[in-house]
Amino acid sequence: FIKGALEKGHKKQTAEKIAAHAQNQLHRAFSIFLFRDAPQPETLLQQRAAGKYHCPGLWTNTCCSHPHPGETILEAAERRLQQEFGIKAQMKDLGWFHYNVHFDNGLSENEIDHVLAGTIAANTVPAPNPEEIQDWKWVSIANLEQEMNVHPHRFTPWLKQALEMVKESKFSG
Repeated sequence: FIKGALEKGHKKQTAEKIAAHAQNQLHRAFSIFLFRDAPQPETLLQQRAAGKYHCPGLWTNTCCSHPHPGETILEAAERRLQQEFGIKAQMKDLGWFHYNVHFDNGLSENEIDHVLAGTIAANTVPAPNPEEIQDWKWVSIANLEQEMNVHPHRFTPWLKQALEMVKESKFSG
């Protein structure tokens, strides 16, 4: 149903972010994976700030958010990456997946999540926004997968599925 509705161009409606999450409304989102040139490609992860409305303190991909009305996914991703990490990067849309998860605080994620990937220079220094990001690190895909297998509770619920799309695309920097 979701794929068919998107392909048929059903009218997009807007909703306030928290209301959409409180009412489990289907909405668009994106998940960015930035890679740096290194002897072994590494991706930039963030630990979500303690004040986030869901998944505070969990590790996730480089950046994720929602487009504003009238904004394309790529425009929104460029805007949000600049706001969260102070980084500019060209990104490629690798496709999307749907997921629906409910949190203990009554909020949910019912999202069409576009997975985006890009590469930045190895010497790029992130400037994280502390309202969004508690901590950050560079990690190889192999080490990330190992950590996710040992401690899955430390990661956001969408990360595993988004990472699979990155791996399937063979995008690693």
